[in-house]
Order: sequence, then structure tokens, then C-alpha cells
Amino acid sequence: MKNTITLNNKYYKFLIYFVVVILINMASMTLFFRLDLTSNKIFSLSTPSRQVVSSLSEPFTVKIFITSKIPAPYNNIERYLRDLLQEYSIYNNKYFNYQFFNVSGAENEKSKKNQDLAQSYGIYPIQIQNIEKDEVKFKKAYMGLVLIHGNIIETIPTITSTEGLEFMITSKIQKMNNKISALLNVKEKIKVKLFLSSSLQIVGPYMNLSGLAEIPGKIENIVKKLNERNFGKLEFVNIDPSKDTSHNKEAEKNNIVALQWEEFRDRTGRKIPTDRGYAGIIVQHGEKIENIRLLQVFRVPLFGTQYRLSEMNEIEKNINESVENVINANEKIGYLTGHGTPEISTVGMPFTRQNEDKFLNNFTRLTKEDYTLNPIDLKENGIPETLPSLIIAGAKEKFSDYELYQIDQYLMKGRNLAVFVDSFKEIRQQNRSNWMGRSQNPVYMPVNNGLEKLLTHYGVDVRKSYVFDENCFKQNIPEAFGGGEQNIYFAPIIKNEFINKKLAFLKNIKGLVMLKVSPVELDEEKIKNNGLKAEKLFSSSERSWEVSEDINLSPMFIQLPKDNGRYKQMAMAYILEGSFPSYFADKPVPEKETEKDSADKNDKQNTEDKEKGIDMSNIMGGEVTIKKGKPGKIFVIGTSDILKDNVLDEKGMSPNSQFIMNVIDYLNGREEYAVMRSKSQRFNPLKDIKPDSKVLIKTVNIAGLPVLVILAGFVIWIRRRSRQRIIQQIFGK
Repeated sequence: MKNTITLNNKYYKFLIYFVVVILINMASMTLFFRLDLTSNKIFSLSTPSRQVVSSLSEPFTVKIFITSKIPAPYNNIERYLRDLLQEYSIYNNKYFNYQFFNVSGAENEKSKKNQDLAQSYGIYPIQIQNIEKDEVKFKKAYMGLVLIHGNIIETIPTITSTEGLEFMITSKIQKMNNKISALLNVKEKIKVKLFLSSSLQIVGPYMNLSGLAEIPGKIENIVKKLNERNFGKLEFVNIDPSKDTSHNKEAEKNNIVALQWEEFRDRTGRKIPTDRGYAGIIVQHGEKIENIRLLQVFRVPLFGTQYRLSEMNEIEKNINESVENVINANEKIGYLTGHGTPEISTVGMPFTRQNEDKFLNNFTRLTKEDYTLNPIDLKENGIPETLPSLIIAGAKEKFSDYELYQIDQYLMKGRNLAVFVDSFKEIRQQNRSNWMGRSQNPVYMPVNNGLEKLLTHYGVDVRKSYVFDENCFKQNIPEAFGGGEQNIYFAPIIKNEFINKKLAFLKNIKGLVMLKVSPVELDEEKIKNNGLKAEKLFSSSERSWEVSEDINLSPMFIQLPKDNGRYKQMAMAYILEGSFPSYFADKPVPEKETEKDSADKNDKQNTEDKEKGIDMSNIMGGEVTIKKGKPGKIFVIGTSDILKDNVLDEKGMSPNSQFIMNVIDYLNGREEYAVMRSKSQRFNPLKDIKPDSKVLIKTVNIAGLPVLVILAGFVIWIRRRSRQRIIQQIFGK
């Protein structure tokens, strides 16, 4: 009887446990919970991602095309995407959908259809390296995704890493939301104008340009295709300046590439008359115009000037991006042009050595992912009040007082400034050499453009010197020149411990490389008196020194200072926040230069008014200077070289690129986006330790571990011997 009761109790317990397990599983289906133990929470959605996906009010679909069973390090991408997209769907299960497509084998009919579908979205297979049985092989694989929101389609054609993937997806969702809203508000058609002179068809074969006659049809098809995704807001206009010369001025005004040739004869003796032609595309909406290059012109040593037509898929991408810019789908920020600043590049402009210093290609490309860059010319127009921030990068030429007044009053309105200060202007001496026949080094002249007056008044100063650092970038020397490494002392490496981790957008930035940077100092008294908050972003190492005279940036001629007193740590960048005092608070409003030129006209007008019996002497007017501004921010760094293409990478994955974009996000009130961008940053440098400590660690790793094993074995042997004695004593009795 007792055995029967015990058996029944076991069954009851089993049944209860079974029911509990089922209930727990049912609860887990509705109550999702994930514990992310990583320091940066890289496997959890950031707050902006949750907010963006939660705000979706229409179906949003993600289609993923990825080849299965791909080798490391790509084999974790699919698993990461599944987890990431599942978490997106948790925060908006009603509208957010995702689907994985099998593209693993062409022999499968369904897989072949999926591959065709992927290619229709612009996703093509890439070649990846695979090591099998000690043999290197190459394999083609699809790794891309498409985001579809209504008629809007965004593509990430290649995903080779999980780094920054959440930021890319969230940014594109936000951009698509903004674009839909902007397109719905568009009243007039967005014109895509093709300027292509028929005269170019005559000289095209001599320039290795074929198929020029087919270009209008191809561009028209691209516009029709894009029209389906842009609510039919686009209109194609084909302009032939050869047939209608009235369009020549419009082409020149919009910087359309112009080719001109003198009369010549080809190999057959055929005479080609003197003529000219235009080739280019503009996207226009109202007064907003974006230029797209149809014809690439570049110089090749020995071969001279070469010409090449842009790829159609690249043109399609550039037109789509230009549409977003002209309708202001992204938030606008200002970029100061003129005054010797580098230019933001034209859409589709190729990289060449000629435009390396003149254009900020990578910076423009990265910034336009999230913002619309508005060129600001202070001589033509003022700074629009709607712009939340203004970038001033490497200005070399002097500002007039009225231009400084515009910048000052823009800040007083609670706006933000990002100032990249160049303390010196490099002057290369053409066709000059020293007595040994070698070309002379450039001369570095101090820059005094007037901005320093504003910055000093606000409480920050950029010194007229360069920071050299023993802890610097090391350049590999080719074997032909002896091999080894060359210290580039004017390119300091910023260590992790010298980066301000109190600021959230710098928390995941663990190292930076500066270039031709000047030290930045604060006027602590002004900062305190004005109630401003100043945060140092980073500084050089303790083994850095300052050079202000006889500057020579040739690595072979730079020597470490023998005087240890010259070494000191120097700040290189600050962010100031608060209500800034106006530099022009107690000064009269400066006059525009054009106003001075028109003074005689005004005097003449006043005389005429008096003759008519109109007395204007008692009527006063003019601009009102804001003496104390609304809360704003100023970012100041002592170099603009960190914006150039040799420092910023094209994809924006390097610490330098993420730092620049994080600063722009911070100035524009998107600090959470900045944190999300860099939370998966993989650059994790080892902490520098003293040589003695390195030797100790090596010794412990090599000899210490075997010693520990021997000691552990000795302890076990002693315990066993002790146990044997105890057993012998017990049973010996």
C-alpha cells in the first residue's frame, strides 16, 4: 500500500513539473527577456532604435539575402541579423517584418529566383576567402539586405561585418520616414536635367567614349524606375545645348563639364570642325540644385587626359541621394565655403590626387548619410537661422568684421559651431631649390583670419604652434629604402587613457590619430565669469612637445628634444557649452562692404527726398546686436587635416571617422545616435605598460604556469599521503 502511494506521488510531481514547464514556455513567448552582459550592450537595441521602430505607422519590410554556410569570419553575420531583427520586431510587431531568402545554390530553382530578386535590388555576390584543408579558395556569396517602406527602398548591398549594423539600419529607417514626409509635401516636380550636347557624339570615338547616343534613353529609364519609389515626383528633362544654345549659360552656372576642341583631322582625313559640348546631370527642386557628374575627367601620367562615362548604377544611386538632398529629407547643417576652406565634394566626384587637398570627399559622403550639407557663403548671404550648427573647417583667408558679426550673432541665437582651426598655412615654393639642387621645404605662415578674436573672447585659444609627440604614428618604410619604421612625430596617437570618458559619445572611442594639430587652451577666468561649461575631449601624451618656429615636417629632420623640460601634455580639443557673450556687445554693427560702395547712392536719395519735402532724418533703424546669447555649443580643435581623405575612411568605421560624426551628432542634439554608432567599435588597444612589467608578465606566462602546475601536483600528493596515513591508523587498530 505504501509503495502504491509513493508511486502515485511521483506521478503527481511529474505531472505538476510538466505543467509548470509548459506554462513557463508559454509565458516566455509573450514576456521576452534577454540579458546582455557585454560592456557596450552591443547585442541590445539602443534607445533611438526602439524609438524609431516604435514610431512606424505603416508596414516596413526587411529582406535579407545571405548565403548560408559561409566561412569565418562571416559565418556569424546571419545569426546576428536574426537576433537583431527579432528584437526590432518586438518593439513593433504590427508593422515591422523581416524575411530571409535562400540564395545558397543556383541549381535550386527557388534559390535562382531569389538570386534574381537580390540582383534586381542591386545586391550582387562578392568574393570571400575560404581556407579548406590548408588550401586558400575563393567563394562567391550574397551578403546584403533591402529595406522597404511604402514606395521607398534603401539597400545595404554588402555586409561583411556586424560592426555598426544596428546604426546603419536605424539611420536608414529614420531617413526613409523623413523622406516619405518630405516627398508628400513636395508640390512641384523634382527635375532631373540631362545636359548632353549632340556634338560630343562626333568626338566621342576619339575620346574612347562610346554609346553617347544611348545615354538619354538610359537616364530616362533610371528616372522612371526611381519615380516608382518617389511617389511620381520626378520629371526627366533632356537638354541638348548643341541644338539650343540658350541652355549654355545654365550649364555653365551649374558647373556642368564642358569640353572644347579645335578643328582637326582624324586618321582617315575627315575634318572635325571646332566646337564645344556639355555633359552632366543636375537634380533641381526650387532653388536647390545638386550636380551629378556624367563624364569623369582625370589625368594619367604618360597617357595625359582620359575620359570615362560614369556607371549607370552609380548614377542611379547619386540621383536618389540628390533627390533626398534637394527636398531636405535629412536634417540640414551648414558648411562655410570660401576663405580658403576645403570644398565639400560634388556628388559622384572621383578621388584624384589633384582634389585630395581641395575636396573633403569622405567627409562629405559620411555626413550626407544623416545630414544635408548646406554651403554657406557669408559674402553672398547670411547664415540661415534654421540651421542648428555650422562647420568652419580650415579657414585661411581673413574674415571681414561683418562676416565675424554674422558668425557671432548666429551663435548668440542658441546655435552651435564646429571650428577646425589651422594655425598655419603651408606655402610651397614653386621652382625653387637650395644650393645642393634639392627642392626647398614648404614654409609655414601663421594664420590670422579674425576667428581667433571671437574664440579668445569666448574663452578658448588655439596656439600658433604644432604638437609633436613621441607616441606617434609610425610609417612603414619600403624595403627598397632600407625597411623599418619612420616616426611621424606631427601625427600624435591619442591613447585611450587621455580621452575624456565622462562624455557618452567618447566612451567607446579608444584611440585617435591627429595630424598637424595645435594645442588648445582655455581662459579659465572667462569661462567661470561667463558661466560656461568646458569639457576637454582629449590630450597628447606626457612625451609631447611644442614647435612654433622654424617648422619642418620632414620626418628625417625631426629629433626628440634633449631637454626633458620641453615635454608636456597638451589639450587638443574642447567643447564649450552655455550662454556666450557677444564679441560685438559694446561695438557698433559692422557695415557690409557693399553698403560702403552704395553710400553715395544713399546720400543722393536722401537729397532727392528732402527736395520732395520728405524728412528722413528722424527715422532710425538697423540690426540689433544680441549681447548675451541663448545656450549654445562650440567645438574647437586645432586642425582641419583630420577631415581629409587620408585620415577619414570611406565607410566610417575607423575611430577617427566615428569621432568626427559623433561630434556632429552631439552638436545637433543626437547624442544617443553617437553612442549607438560607436558601441560596436572594435578598436581596443592594449594598455601600455612599463618594460619591467612586460618582462614580469612574460616570465609568469612562460615559467609561472608550469610552476603552478607542479605546486598543485605537490599539494595533491601531500593530501593523498595524509589520507593514506589516516586510513592506516583507522584500520591498523
